[in-house]
Amino acid sequence: MPHSLKDVSVRQASVAGLLFCVLMMAVALFLEHVMGLEPCPLCIFQRVAVLATAAVLAVAALHNPKGRWGILYGVLGLVGVAGGIAVAGRHVWLQSLPPDQVPSCGPGLDYMMDVLPMRDVLTHVLTGSGECADIDFLFLGLSLPAWTLVGFVVLGLFPLAILVRGIRGRAVA
Repeated sequence: MPHSLKDVSVRQASVAGLLFCVLMMAVALFLEHVMGLEPCPLCIFQRVAVLATAAVLAVAALHNPKGRWGILYGVLGLVGVAGGIAVAGRHVWLQSLPPDQVPSCGPGLDYMMDVLPMRDVLTHVLTGSGECADIDFLFLGLSLPAWTLVGFVVLGLFPLAILVRGIRGRAVA
């Protein structure tokens, strides 16, 4: 059992971060399948960021790297988290717009994925649509994208710990 944060291994930080990703996805799936809330395109991209970060953390947990490999996993995990923060931040911003400034609803994500190149899909989704500005659910006064943004900030602590551990391991070696 580690006595302080500096004693936390890469594997421990990776597993803890992976469990947090599982929690984030469990909440998202509960809200979708039990509460009946349909995810908008930005919500789906936020889920992709959680899954990408989870994949990096899972590999880091299995590898339990030292030195430069820890730095690599930390940076890759932070890239996934940064993508999630960017999308969730955009989503919160869209929800804060006055109704007359909300972009009009576009085609669904499934349709865009079928007929458009991925670059165009990303552009359309990230510019947002009217459905992404809807606030369907509040918890403690915050919308789901705001909670997801908080979740990504917390999630970022795990790859950051891996990065710091990798830098310290490299300095010792």
